[in-house]
Amino acid sequence: MASTQMFVLRWGVVSTGRIAMEFVKDSLVDPATRGTVDVVHKVVAVGSRHGAVQKAVDFIAAHAKGKPIRAYGTYEEVFTDPDVDAVYIGSPHTQHYTNALAALLAGKHVLCEKATTSNAAELRQLIKIAKERKLFFMEAMWTRFQPLTLEVKRIAEEGTLGDPVLLHADLSHDFDIDNIPKSHRMMDPHLGGGALLDLGPYPMIWAVLALYEHPSNKKALPTSVSASMVKTLQTGVDSSTSWIVNFTETLKAQAVLTCSMTLPTAHFGATIRYRNGNIIIGTPIFKPSHFVVQYFDKPGSGVVVREEKRAFHYVGGGWHFEADEVARCVRDGKIQSELWGHDKSLLLMDTFDEVRRQGGYKLPDGVEKVL
Repeated sequence: MASTQMFVLRWGVVSTGRIAMEFVKDSLVDPATRGTVDVVHKVVAVGSRHGAVQKAVDFIAAHAKGKPIRAYGTYEEVFTDPDVDAVYIGSPHTQHYTNALAALLAGKHVLCEKATTSNAAELRQLIKIAKERKLFFMEAMWTRFQPLTLEVKRIAEEGTLGDPVLLHADLSHDFDIDNIPKSHRMMDPHLGGGALLDLGPYPMIWAVLALYEHPSNKKALPTSVSASMVKTLQTGVDSSTSWIVNFTETLKAQAVLTCSMTLPTAHFGATIRYRNGNIIIGTPIFKPSHFVVQYFDKPGSGVVVREEKRAFHYVGGGWHFEADEVARCVRDGKIQSELWGHDKSLLLMDTFDEVRRQGGYKLPDGVEKVL
């Protein structure tokens, strides 16, 4: 007789910023509210940097509903806590490699925020170590695990629309860059600042889902990437970036992707275009609440004869779905997710390396720990 006991994954959280707050709050949501009956999450430790234990204490008091969570003034104490099974890393991009490496070397499973690292070489090294130590490692691409995304993928691949041809996706936000300090995470190149590494993963996730993951693509990597950047005068990070990703080895498809930190996001969000219709993803594309499927009367006509809208609602912010995936994979002894595996994170980082190369955006010396 199968056990009905829920698997408990005990989390240590690194950083006390906004994204860590969202993750902790979602970890405390009753799994039953989203139909999850097999795994549950327990945050046991939160760490702040440089001995700032009071920041961790205040974070727990504000966001953890009185739960008995240990507060640490260093990340290392989280990594070595024997009650921590997995570490969530929410620090700035350029600290991810060092933080994730320390967690893996301490024997912890890792969920690391996007962009996972400063470059693809760092990511390959982390994956190598995770595999050697048989530890789970995943980029925190939370959008991939949301119910809406799963339904988009089902419709995109069931055949009625045909193969994808062209995808447009944008994520932008006005950070008021003329009036924020140069030390702000979006402005400081030492923190991997700029639009690409902060906003760019979200247009890319839709390109990965709709083109790379499509069965007709047969897991072929992009055949070319073309990119252009506009940089800030203040610090030289990218303020607006666009890149085109072609998949032509098996598909004949193209993704046109943009991000900017100087204006609001585009109203179209993400649009996946097929010969037989369109899928239009609502905004914001990192957590859309709805999407629309349009069906043409005949291939290539553009005449919509049927339109279906799907809306999704759940308790929490949407971060708990990726946490559930981590818990299931750890429970089952997996070292990567089948939905968002190492290959997809590498596809992102390889693409971003090429975009930065073409845009002439080099991180300061010493920031990239593996080259």
